Amino acid sequence: MLRRRGTGSPLPTFDEIVTVFSEAYFGGDPHGDPASWRGFIGNEPLLVPPDFFNTLNDSGFVWGFVSGAEPPSCRYVLEQRLGLVDPPLIAMGDAPDKPNPQGLLRLTALLLGRHGAPDLGPLAPPVAYLGDTVTDVVTLQRARQEVPEQRWRALAVAPPHLHAVQAQMAREGYEQQLIEAGAEGILATTAAIIEAMEAWLGEIDQE
Repeated sequence: MLRRRGTGSPLPTFDEIVTVFSEAYFGGDPHGDPASWRGFIGNEPLLVPPDFFNTLNDSGFVWGFVSGAEPPSCRYVLEQRLGLVDPPLIAMGDAPDKPNPQGLLRLTALLLGRHGAPDLGPLAPPVAYLGDTVTDVVTLQRARQEVPEQRWRALAVAPPHLHAVQAQMAREGYEQQLIEAGAEGILATTAAIIEAMEAWLGEIDQE
């Protein structure tokens, strides 16, 4: 973008760009106390309201997060903004980057182990992964290739900025990309995952 504007000035170094971004995004030391951050990260639209996870618990679902963001950023959103206490999380550096499925497989094993469930396989509880990018969908598909005997479900939802009325056409195109990547369900909202899971479990019971 800087080249396009033709400023004629030397371009900033990568480290300088990172510094400016960090100051705007975090509004504080990115390696410091997240509670002191006052940047844009505190105003980003959330995919779910804080009480959503209580609803998941009440419905009998276990859950966790696989994120490509750095752990401090993840913890800030999950703990400071959503009020979760030590949520199960695989973040950047904990596993290879998505779409490598190792992070998803590791989280799944962690969740099943915590609840006394068997290892991955045909007798294990069904596992769904809800993401908002093509990379998330591909991650699930690769987990399926890695452990084909496990029952997997690739669910997807468009990111918050595409839910505005004026973005409807862009959202439809984005959702089509998710379907082409292998998403087996496109949700109108993240909260719709409960209904989608209950429907899927009903299908499994009828097999």
